[in-house]
Amino acid sequence: MKQLIPDFLHLIYPNVCLVCHENLLDNEQFVCFSCLSRLSYTSYHLQRDNPIEKKFWGKFAIERATSLFHFQKETPSQLLLHHLKYKGDKEIGEVLGRMLGETLKATSEFNMIDMIVPVPLHPKKLQKRGYNQSEWIAKGIAAALQKPMDTEHLIRIKENPTQTKKGVYERWENASGIFALTSQHYFEGKHLLLVDDVITTGATIEACANTLLEGTNVKISVATLAIA
Repeated sequence: MKQLIPDFLHLIYPNVCLVCHENLLDNEQFVCFSCLSRLSYTSYHLQRDNPIEKKFWGKFAIERATSLFHFQKETPSQLLLHHLKYKGDKEIGEVLGRMLGETLKATSEFNMIDMIVPVPLHPKKLQKRGYNQSEWIAKGIAAALQKPMDTEHLIRIKENPTQTKKGVYERWENASGIFALTSQHYFEGKHLLLVDDVITTGATIEACANTLLEGTNVKISVATLAIA
């Protein structure tokens, strides 16, 4: 009888892959292993001075930076991020975040972080969307690394327009001055892992990092699901 109930529900609400729509196996969540294998993984967590770290050189003092995979249009990476950000499938963020967190275990630098901080949404956008996709990614990373996550002390104080169709300078200008700390001392002396969904120009990450670095003796590393 216990098995009949989930089997019946499965007929009404098929448990299928978000990408290929094939039925998922018992040990698969939201996306099948076949579609996960088609992602273009970066392995940047194993590379010092990788392209993401170079992106922030001269902008703020960065310890380490990585992304799980490359963002490519019309591939599973685009579909997964679209579901995460716009379709309400926030749980996929935690699943992929755990995958990212497991890769970070391979490096001592990422293992030595003290706290995970997701890029915050403005309260109006949070209310409209219902969740912060970066926070769900951070949840997965936190679970994998067994590190605390903070969502209270870095806040977004300016509701800026979407970055999607903006150029490099416009993105930087759009992100300038939009974050603030609720406490100048809370992050003092901590190595923070700043988490977002996608890095494009890095303007949002840069704005977040420079705000966090207003604290005393703060170190910043960065992890995202994708790099565009």
